[in-house]
Amino acid sequence: MKILHISDTHGLHHQLRNLPEANVVVHSGDFTMTGAEQEAIDFLNWFCDLPYDHKIFICGNHDDCLYGANIDGLDPNVHYLCNTGVEIDGIKFYGVPMFMGDCVTDRQIRNIKKIPSDTDVLITHSPAFGILDFDDNINYGDEQLLTRIIEVQPRLHLFGHIHSNHGLTTQHGITFSNGAIMNADYTTINLPNNLEI
Repeated sequence: MKILHISDTHGLHHQLRNLPEANVVVHSGDFTMTGAEQEAIDFLNWFCDLPYDHKIFICGNHDDCLYGANIDGLDPNVHYLCNTGVEIDGIKFYGVPMFMGDCVTDRQIRNIKKIPSDTDVLITHSPAFGILDFDDNINYGDEQLLTRIIEVQPRLHLFGHIHSNHGLTTQHGITFSNGAIMNADYTTINLPNNLEI
């Protein structure tokens, strides 16, 4: 299965043209800039029209307009994961969003602890601590997330959030993908990450 991973498009998704072929495209959050409902609708219209067999997305810290939302009317091959999962061709995807209302309470820690132990592809917005999370001399990743990832051992961890660390790395036998499309100063569009599982 070929997976195309993007993240942190911040309203500039229309600038992504001639995307590579894949079976599944995954957006790991921050598809809006200001979190406005109209931005989310524009993204969803674009995302649903992409020519991939399956499309998966979660929310990032900029996408608060969808906090608690029940998204109806998506095509059967478009999957919104909010502390939920979907199985595609025997591969189990699970998504944990990054809503600020959860991050300022203990809900985010509880959400992380609920990541199923049979997850093949984990999708979060935040990176795990120490993995493609470094910016301004600080590791911004989540320590609880790193602990849970090491316990679960997914084959892939797809995330974004830290624009300056776009790329791929393998640690602990897991491939980590920071798919941030926008660079740190929001001026450059990075290429999507291509993965295979």
